[in-house]
Amino acid sequence: MVFFSYLISGIGLGSVYAIIALGYTMVYGIAKMLNFAHGDVIMVGAYVAFFMLSRFGLPVIPSVLITILATTLLGVTIERLAYKPLRNASKLSVLITAIGVSYFLQNGAQLLWTSSPKIFTSIVGNGSLSLFGGSLTVDYATLLTILVCIIVMVALTLFINHTSTGRAMRACSEDQGAAQLMGIDVNKTISITFAIGSGLAALASVLLCSKYPSISPTLGSMPGIKAFTAAVFGGIGSIPGAFIGGLILGIIENLSKAYISTQLSDAIVFAVLIIILLIKPTGLLGKPMSEKV
Repeated sequence: MVFFSYLISGIGLGSVYAIIALGYTMVYGIAKMLNFAHGDVIMVGAYVAFFMLSRFGLPVIPSVLITILATTLLGVTIERLAYKPLRNASKLSVLITAIGVSYFLQNGAQLLWTSSPKIFTSIVGNGSLSLFGGSLTVDYATLLTILVCIIVMVALTLFINHTSTGRAMRACSEDQGAAQLMGIDVNKTISITFAIGSGLAALASVLLCSKYPSISPTLGSMPGIKAFTAAVFGGIGSIPGAFIGGLILGIIENLSKAYISTQLSDAIVFAVLIIILLIKPTGLLGKPMSEKV
């Protein structure tokens, strides 16, 4: 049962990575850019949730909704001010801008809230569910994370496949020029994509801090990198790939910590990524792209 306990905990951790990775993969799939500031949007969401819950004493649901609204507005603002003027610029320019936005958010958070860690109160408490006569226990934070991840994945899949906005996103992903000729507002579609990705970052921040309660300006750095790794692992641009990649990454990391070494767990995760990309460069569910010249 100890193995299953580690496995479920790994799935819970992977679910957080999957939610974050969905934001990365949606932006890349539609805007063809890597938003390395995404992890720092998670950090801002964690601070907003902390102040809503701990300082203002709001109930959980209003606090989460305000956090989602705040990060959504932040994501759209970043897209409008930093990325939209570079729509036709080189990918290197956009990449450097994304890194600059990341540092701006980190340093802004440090000026506003200092570098002292703040302790987040879990939205589900510290209780756990006992199974099989108590031989297997799963904490409520892990169960909530897995449940939210499944709901988000199903809702996002339905949205992409069965709404007009979702069809516009798929059209922009295939060919922005052709989509614009068909009457699709590409700029609006990209803004909506950033809004959805940033809203998911708010959910990820609350779930992440419910399990790891210490909040600092660098909170989103490592989860952001690992979620980006999960998106590449599953196939960057693929929504199911981000989901599967996040789960596998979380399981590998948790089992590595349990059975090999806590110090080497990150190295093992990235080593597995390298092996997968050597075997299948597009990731598990990624599709090779042909470029006309």
